[in-house]
Amino acid sequence: MARERKIFPIIFCAAIFILMEVAAVHMLRNNAALQDIWISRGAHKVMSALWGSSESVRQYFSLRKQNDALAAENFALREQLDRYRDLTLPDSLLVRTEGGFSYLPAEVRKVSRNKQHNYMLINKGYEDGVQESSGIITAHGVIGFIDAVEKHLSYARTFMNTDVSISARLGHVGAVGPLVWDGRSTSGAILKEIPLQYKYEPGDTIYTSGYSAIFPPDIPLGVAGESKVINGATNEIRVTLFQDFTALRYVTVVHNNALQEMEALEQ
Repeated sequence: MARERKIFPIIFCAAIFILMEVAAVHMLRNNAALQDIWISRGAHKVMSALWGSSESVRQYFSLRKQNDALAAENFALREQLDRYRDLTLPDSLLVRTEGGFSYLPAEVRKVSRNKQHNYMLINKGYEDGVQESSGIITAHGVIGFIDAVEKHLSYARTFMNTDVSISARLGHVGAVGPLVWDGRSTSGAILKEIPLQYKYEPGDTIYTSGYSAIFPPDIPLGVAGESKVINGATNEIRVTLFQDFTALRYVTVVHNNALQEMEALEQ
């Protein structure tokens, strides 16, 4: 009871103080033009800050919708680029296949990064048009290969596997060799079996070669770094990948429409 008697005067005094402050501000605003301008400016600043904060919150919660729209646009642009490439690139730079490649947008549901044999799950399956032996790419490089397909999910090996290699080329017209993960980092790779007579400069871009039946040619993969000679005959070139495997979300499933025909001819 004694404690309540002590608290009540404090609350009463605080209420009186707030009322007096409000009255003082009101009197200043009504009786002095300069003070009125200052008070109005202060009120406007507070309102602007509140409006800006609410707009930032609204934009944050709309990011998912914007990302989905951007992903769909990227897939459409990828299809247009493939059609343009078929019309413009010379035969020496392109493995032509009847019907070309088809593309399907997907979203990553799960991905591993801390093993020697890493994998991922995507949210599209055979009812969505995904087929086994399809590739997975992004605007920044090659991601992996589809190994198993369910109704609305697919399982894939990522490039971060010690038993996965990609046919890659130094520049658009340079030497071709297998590109493999370096086994350590999420952005490191090694381009192997490059003959010594082929010269390059650190910083040159590495592309898919087009020799693969799974991936289209000229997908940028990374940039060349330092090299070392192997057995006095070939170079191994370190590559820094464009794709950040720690930030995967939207991907594209790419399928060679002539894959079965090519495999039948090879057999």
